[in-house]
Amino acid sequence: MASEIIIKQKEEEVKKLAEKMKDASLVLLVDYRGINVADVTGLRKAVREVGGEYAVIKNNITRRALKECGIETLDAALEGPTAVIIAQEEYLPTLKAIYKFAKANDFYKIKGGVLDGKESSVEELTTLAQLPSREELIAKLAGCLLANVSKLAATLDAVRVKKEEEAK
Repeated sequence: MASEIIIKQKEEEVKKLAEKMKDASLVLLVDYRGINVADVTGLRKAVREVGGEYAVIKNNITRRALKECGIETLDAALEGPTAVIIAQEEYLPTLKAIYKFAKANDFYKIKGGVLDGKESSVEELTTLAQLPSREELIAKLAGCLLANVSKLAATLDAVRVKKEEEAK
């Protein structure tokens, strides 16, 4: 009888996790070996501040939830201690927070993940994490546009000055 109760609890856990994963823009699997409690607590806080959720879930439950979402290619990533990071809305801030932490801690590694329902390799995730933020890209674009407008204004002013000199 007790085992049936435990099985039902685990099935419920898998369903809840699968629902979160289906709605998520990012599901990230990371290896957290060699990280102390203080660092993990700080990382959880950083992830929470950007709208993500950090949890350590049994690999078997994670595997079943991923399978329920139609993703079966991440089984290799579910070896050893694995933490699951889920971002419901914008994935880039959460991905950047994890990448920054992994870069500062040699033992902390991104194993794989799912972006908008599609499996992504570690290389793809790392490349995305290294991209500038939306605000930085907008600022760069504004700078480029402003530079062109400034050049145009300087050219037009030079033409005006030349015509004034010719008129005298």
